[in-house]
Amino acid sequence: MTRALPAAHERAPASAARALAAQVAALDWASITGQLDAYGCATTGRLLTSQQCVDLAETYASDTLFRSRVVMARHGFGRGEYKYFAYPLPELVATLRGALYPPLADIANRWNESMAIGLRFPRDHATYLARCHKAGQTKPTPLLLAYGAGDYNCLHQDLYGEHVFPLQVAFLLSRPGEDFTGGEFVLTEQRPRMQSRAEIVPLTQCEGVIFPVHHRPVQGTRGTYRVNMRHGVSRLRSGRRHTLGVIFHDAQ
Repeated sequence: MTRALPAAHERAPASAARALAAQVAALDWASITGQLDAYGCATTGRLLTSQQCVDLAETYASDTLFRSRVVMARHGFGRGEYKYFAYPLPELVATLRGALYPPLADIANRWNESMAIGLRFPRDHATYLARCHKAGQTKPTPLLLAYGAGDYNCLHQDLYGEHVFPLQVAFLLSRPGEDFTGGEFVLTEQRPRMQSRAEIVPLTQCEGVIFPVHHRPVQGTRGTYRVNMRHGVSRLRSGRRHTLGVIFHDAQ
């Protein structure tokens, strides 16, 4: 019996997912690694399409894709709000999570080795998630963030349990200067016996920034030491800003 081929619109998501995964694999990972080692952050360039960004931002108005909503002011996190996706994740989000993980796991393993941390990460994301789920961390952590004029996100770390993957990625879904003003991505590092250093990362729509969740290695005169990292978003002057956060460990 001949099986009918799926309609074009049914094939499109799988085709788009494969294309996006190929784009991730084709990124200049040597350059990204160098930027992360030197500055604690690296950008991907425009990895998504404008339509993908618009479509994803528009899903924020619906609750069907999400497991919870957090209003930041209620918890002292800042101003604005965000929603955590539920499983199954939207295909775009799942593809980004699965495709970005393997090269980031290589970086994470090298970082842990340099900091004399014994933990190693498998190169397959499903295997790593199984480790999280076995420890009771079963809630998905990718999220959409929404900011309006006057909103901001305080400096923080996204730690959700015993198992923490050391790197994460945030994608800007809105157009800076058109959809919003202000709202810059901010990263700070605290080196031992030194004042904090801030890094402002200008992003374009559809571009991602890769950065540490809680610490990274830095080479000093007496060897490698850990630098504590935090990230946030400065105050929006006007408009609305949406961001996709891709976190690789699940939550309790």
